[in-house]
Amino acid sequence: MTNFENRPGDDRTDQERVEDALHLLSGIPYALDVASKGLSRGSGVYAWWAPPAVLAELPGPPNEHVPSLRLLYLGRATNLRGRILRNHLRRSGSSTLRRTLAGLLVTEGYRTTWTDRVVLLPQDEKRLTAWMHANLRLTWAEDAEPATIEAELVRRLHPPLNVHGVNPEHVQAAVVAAKNAYNASAQPAGTD
Repeated sequence: MTNFENRPGDDRTDQERVEDALHLLSGIPYALDVASKGLSRGSGVYAWWAPPAVLAELPGPPNEHVPSLRLLYLGRATNLRGRILRNHLRRSGSSTLRRTLAGLLVTEGYRTTWTDRVVLLPQDEKRLTAWMHANLRLTWAEDAEPATIEAELVRRLHPPLNVHGVNPEHVQAAVVAAKNAYNASAQPAGTD
């Protein structure tokens, strides 16, 4: 499904690895139930895709093979399977993507509480996961050193939900506002 992983003795340059990852990330995105069966425990980069009607105010480059989908977010992981399944599809406390989505979907009434940080209430964690399954698709590319290629991928693709590593002119004000609103939605006990 996704494999250009660099192995010992791999003499590809960082630029060649970026191109290989771009090729895989721009492939046909998988529904999340299908993707969850194919994700490895290896490291790599991943991309989240959605139809233009989903978060319509945010532009994103179209998928090369499925132009009816556009890129929303790009990330890296030392364990793709763990990052996607245990963080992005389960816990807002450990997923910038989930926190951003909850902030953007504020009109849907997502509720938060304070633990050691702002998190969604358990029933809203489940509701957001269901929303993600219904609306988002995923591609990924294994790479032994994803940190060395992620910045170039973000710089080239300008995913609208990414803020860090994006050229300032491509940072979406609505995303920054959503992140701030989410972070301000619950406070530690005793702070008013």
